[in-house]
Amino acid sequence: MNKIKYTSISGNPSSIRLLSICLLLLGTQISFAQKKDENIGTEVVNVVKPYTPTISDAFKVKETPTLEDDDTSKKENIQYNIFSFPVASTFTPSKGKAANVDKSAAEKLFSNYLTLAAGNFGTVNAELFITENISNTDYVGGMLRHSSSQGGVKDAVLDDKYFNTSLDVTYGSRSRALSWNADLGYQNQVYNWYGIYPSLFTVPAIEAINEQQTYHNLYVGGRLSLGDSFLKESTVKFSRFWDAYGSGENRFIAKPRLEFDVISNKFNVNFLLDYVNGTFEKDYRTGTSFKYGYTNVGVQPSIKIKKDDLLVNVGVGFIYSAAQVSGESKFFIYPQVTGSYKLVGDLMIAYAGVEGTLKQNSYHDFVEQNFFVSPTLEIVPTDQKYDIYLGLKGKLANSIGYNIRASYQNEEGKALFKNNEYNIDITTNDEGYTNGNSFNVVYDNVKTFSLFGELKADFSKNVSFGINGTLNSFSTDNQNEAWNLPALKLATTLDVNITPKWYAGTSLFFVGERKDQRLITSILGDFPVNVTLDSYFDLNAHVGFKYSDRLTFFLKGNNLANQDYQRWQNFTVQGLQVLAGGSYKFDF
Repeated sequence: MNKIKYTSISGNPSSIRLLSICLLLLGTQISFAQKKDENIGTEVVNVVKPYTPTISDAFKVKETPTLEDDDTSKKENIQYNIFSFPVASTFTPSKGKAANVDKSAAEKLFSNYLTLAAGNFGTVNAELFITENISNTDYVGGMLRHSSSQGGVKDAVLDDKYFNTSLDVTYGSRSRALSWNADLGYQNQVYNWYGIYPSLFTVPAIEAINEQQTYHNLYVGGRLSLGDSFLKESTVKFSRFWDAYGSGENRFIAKPRLEFDVISNKFNVNFLLDYVNGTFEKDYRTGTSFKYGYTNVGVQPSIKIKKDDLLVNVGVGFIYSAAQVSGESKFFIYPQVTGSYKLVGDLMIAYAGVEGTLKQNSYHDFVEQNFFVSPTLEIVPTDQKYDIYLGLKGKLANSIGYNIRASYQNEEGKALFKNNEYNIDITTNDEGYTNGNSFNVVYDNVKTFSLFGELKADFSKNVSFGINGTLNSFSTDNQNEAWNLPALKLATTLDVNITPKWYAGTSLFFVGERKDQRLITSILGDFPVNVTLDSYFDLNAHVGFKYSDRLTFFLKGNNLANQDYQRWQNFTVQGLQVLAGGSYKFDF
C-alpha cells in the first residue's frame, strides 16, 4: 500500500496544480494495481512546502442586530391616562389629641408686696417693695425695710436694743440699645456697745456709760449699659457715711467696663476709680482728731480664649494708690488669670486661677461687718497679693452638683477685729466705747490655706438641699493670732414644698472657735489675756401657708437650740426667737 505524507497547503495556483498532478498519478497507480495483482512495493511521496497560515475574518455579534425583514414595523408611542371618577365616602378622620401632662398652674406674678412680722424680744420686721412701669421702657421703684428689737440678751446690764431702717428708690429705662437707672438711698442704724465685763464696774459707773451708737448712710448712684456698643456697663456711686460721734466718710466709686472682639476672642478692659476720705473726732488713746484718705486708680485688661473644652481668661491688673493724708503712695501689679477645662462634659470641670487686687477699706465696710467697732479706726488699703486656687466642680447626677476647692491666699495689711483695751484708772468716761466693749482694727500680713466643699441637690421640684464647709489655716507675721477668724465654718439648708399650699425649710450654721484678746491697762502696766470664743451652732426653721395667690402667712424660729453663744467677745446673742407674720402681694 502506498503511503502519502501530506503537508498543509494554503490555496495558491501553483500548489493546486502540483496537487492535481499528484492525485492523477496516484489514481493511475491505484488503477494499475487493481488490474494487475502485482506487488510493486511501497512508495512514499513527500510533498514539502512552507506553512503559511492565515486567519479568517472574525464575525462580531452586533449589540443591535440588523433586521433583513422586508417590513419593519415602527415603534408605537403609547400614552397612559388615569380614568378617575369620584367615590362617595362617609369616613371622617378623628382629630389627634395630645397626651395628658400633669403640670402645675402658673403662679400669678405681682409687682408689689408688703411683709409684716413681729415676735418675742419686741422684734418687728417690715418690708415694702413697689415698682411701676411708666412707659414701655421707663420704670420707677422703691424699697422700704425695717428691723428692730427691744433687746433682752441674757445677763446684759447695758441697753442691747437695735434699729435698722433703710429706704431705696430707683428710676430707670430699659431698651435694646440703652439701659440705665439712677438710685437714691438712705439708711439709719442704731446699736449699743453692751458687751462689758460687769465685775469690773460699779453700779454708778455702769449707769454713767452712754452705750448707744447711731450710723447714717446717704448714697446716690447709677448704672449705664449700651447694648450694641463696646461700652457694656458702667457703674458709679457716691456715699456719705457718718455717726453720732462726729465721724464722717465720703466715698466715690466708678467702674466702666469695655468689651470687644479680637480675632474671635473676647477682650475686656475694666477701669477703676475708688476714692475714700474721712475724719474721726478722737483717737482711742490720745483723744485727738485725725483724717485718712486714699485714691485708687486702675486698669485691668484681659482676654478670654475658648478652644473646645478649654476656657482661659488671661489678664493683669495695674493699680496706683495715692495716699492723700498719711501713708505711702504705691503702684501695684496683680495677676488675674483663670481657666477651666471640661474633663467629662458638665459632669467634671477642673478650674484654677491666680488672682490679686488692692482692696479699699472704709469705715462703712467695717461697720457692716462688725456693728460694735469704735469710731477711732485706722483706715488703710489691703494688698491682696495673690490668691492661688485649684478646684473641681460638676454634677454627680442631673440634680446633684458639687464643688471642691483648695486655695492659698497671701494678704499684706489684712484687717483683723480685736477687742479694745480698758483703762481701769479712768473712773469717769463719757465715751460709751472705751470700756472694753468695742473693737479696733489691726493690720497684719496673713497667709491663709483653705479647703472648701459644697454639695447642692434638687431631689425633686419640691425638695432642695445644700451643704457647704470651709476649713482654714492662718499664719500671721506680727499678731499672735488671726483675731476673730474661725478655722471651721459649716452651713446647710433644706427647703420643702409640702403641698401646693404649705412649705417649710430649715438651716443650720456652725462656726468654730475664734481667738481674741482682753487687754486691761493701768498705771501699773498692761495685762493682756488671750480669750478663746467657743464654737457655736445656730439652728433656724420656718413654715408657711399660701392662703391665696396674694396672701401668705409664715412662722419663723431662730436659734431654736437657745444657745447663748458669743459672736464677738462679751456680745452674747438673743436666745430662742420666734417671729410670725404675713406677706401680701398686689398690683396698682
